[in-house]
Amino acid sequence: MEGHTKMLFILGLVAIASISEIYRVEGAGECGKNTTPDNEAIKLVPCASAAQDENASVSQSCCAQVKKFGQNPACLCAVLLSNTAKMSGVDPKVAITIPKRCNFADRPVGYKCGPYTLP
Repeated sequence: MEGHTKMLFILGLVAIASISEIYRVEGAGECGKNTTPDNEAIKLVPCASAAQDENASVSQSCCAQVKKFGQNPACLCAVLLSNTAKMSGVDPKVAITIPKRCNFADRPVGYKCGPYTLP
């Protein structure tokens, strides 16, 4: 069942990102000029279970992806709060705990992420 859920999550991300690409507005956003938070959210597929369940373990591949986004807290927040993430079942209150659960010493503690604050 877990494999089936992960596959649905991945297919959902790809479909949503494809649709959002059609409506993409050109310009530099939180994650840079050549991408959108919705497109970047696809890279968080390894975080699927960790972003939905605060008791799920966080994989090394998830931590590696989040570490890349953590260099730019505005991008990290935009990705975690993106339509792609929401439609894929990501719980923002759980997802923002991933940097702490990865034990990143240099995580952006206290950074305001929409209505949430990074722990």
